[in-house]
Amino acid sequence: MRLFATAVGLSVLGSFGSLLLASGLLVLRPKARAALVPHLVSYAVGTLLGVALLSILPEVLADLSAERTGIVLLAGIMSFFVLEKLVLWHHCHSEDCDAHGRPGALVLIGHGVHSFVDGVAIGAAVQTSLPLGVSTAIAVALHEVPQQVGDYAVLLHAGYGRGRALGLSVLSAAGAITGTIAAFLAFDRLPGFLPYALTFAAASFLYIAMADLMPDLHKGRVNARAFKQLLLLGAGIATAYFLGE
Repeated sequence: MRLFATAVGLSVLGSFGSLLLASGLLVLRPKARAALVPHLVSYAVGTLLGVALLSILPEVLADLSAERTGIVLLAGIMSFFVLEKLVLWHHCHSEDCDAHGRPGALVLIGHGVHSFVDGVAIGAAVQTSLPLGVSTAIAVALHEVPQQVGDYAVLLHAGYGRGRALGLSVLSAAGAITGTIAAFLAFDRLPGFLPYALTFAAASFLYIAMADLMPDLHKGRVNARAFKQLLLLGAGIATAYFLGE
């Protein structure tokens, strides 16, 4: 019961903590926000890569063969590619996001699906080890902050009022808690699926980092100098490594 409460607490930290931080960014002037978000994105990329490659996958390889791990990892990445094509998985992290042309309802559904997967990742990680659960929750919080800012801007652009947009963002973020509860119920009955869920979580982190966030840094669509980006990427990787120990 204590482990379950810890997992739910970390899920709240990952989802609503990111929403709180995003709210802090939203009160800043647009110019200041535009300067801070790219640095946060760089740090989030490093954390996501570090948690996936240095924390989650080594744990998985203790239970699954390298070939099976690779198959599940590839299946997860392809699944997120398909979900993004269906507009159910889009990581919007700037106020000029190309998702502005999409209906607000689809943005909310996509964020809800995304939050649910994050919650499953946290639940699976906590059942493996507490340090892995903490590092996973931090990775979730960090990559959700710029997404919360971007999604809020998308909802405003779609015609939602500020209060309603914030309330709907809270509702979609609650999907993480649902995912964590679902993970505990599922793995309590089918513990053999735990390493597969962890691999799927690693796939989601890798997809977000390399398909959504890193291309923007590489193409310069977020305005941060390469040296600072490299330092922040390294800091994110170091955070993931030391927290996962």
